[in-house]
Amino acid sequence: MSDISSNAKIRVGIEVCTSALRAVSIGVDGKPAMQTTVPFDSSGETLSQLIASIDGLLAELSEVGSIGIALPGLVDRGSGRVAFSAHFPEHSSVDLLKEIKAKSGLPVSIENDANAAAYGEFILGAGRGSENFFYATLGEGVGGAFVFGGEIWRGAGGFAGEFGYITINSEGMRLEEVASKENIIQRTRSRFHQDSTSSLSKLDEEAITLEAIIAAAREDDDFAQMMLERTGVYVGTAIASVINLLNVEKIVVGGEIMEAKQLVLDAIIERAQELSFAPSFEAVSIVEGELGLYAAAAGAALLSDQSR
Repeated sequence: MSDISSNAKIRVGIEVCTSALRAVSIGVDGKPAMQTTVPFDSSGETLSQLIASIDGLLAELSEVGSIGIALPGLVDRGSGRVAFSAHFPEHSSVDLLKEIKAKSGLPVSIENDANAAAYGEFILGAGRGSENFFYATLGEGVGGAFVFGGEIWRGAGGFAGEFGYITINSEGMRLEEVASKENIIQRTRSRFHQDSTSSLSKLDEEAITLEAIIAAAREDDDFAQMMLERTGVYVGTAIASVINLLNVEKIVVGGEIMEAKQLVLDAIIERAQELSFAPSFEAVSIVEGELGLYAAAAGAALLSDQSR
């Protein structure tokens, strides 16, 4: 486990998302000192944008000792290269680690975003004090990560935690097909005209975003609440499998969808309880992440000093 107080320099973590870069600096006291979001054009050349953002951060911060990058995709721990990324397929054809090291002159590490977020929550957030827990992230994709004995558990090939691939019905539907941000929006758009009482029915289809769905649900819009609760049911179905197989002590749920908080979390917990082995469910707590949208960036920063 990383010692969060032993590093004499600032650690910087950056999460690469499809619409933004989220950055966190961890001060010498081991606590987040800066959080910022930078616009990002995922349709353009990503490496140059990432390097430019790093240059900007380094210009603002002094005594930076290491940089951690969190991104969606499978990372080969041996080479430090991205083996596969559905959102950024070009990342598998470039050595991001080598390029960023060369440009920054600093130690650099690259980590899967769910792994990084899990580690951030383990050290600084809702996973503190746990010996073993599972982290689920619900956002642009659906991901997961395990922390056992204070370390990220990566599996035999380094790709453990692909939570979005869990099947949730007899037809083989995967969780990511219904619980990712885009799929929640698509499911809502396909039905919102059927409920004329919903405030969403007054919007153009393009205006139906996750933020709009959550906002409507907070205003007691029954249709919007139903769409979020159904998402929670799907997630809870998959989480029950984690509980039944591994008997972890804590499950932390984060990502953009958790901006809806209890509207989703309550449905997750209720469904997980229905499908879990009762003694295992009684031993687990299912909670919302504490680091919000900056969990992966914080975790990447914490992990960056392991590249030394």
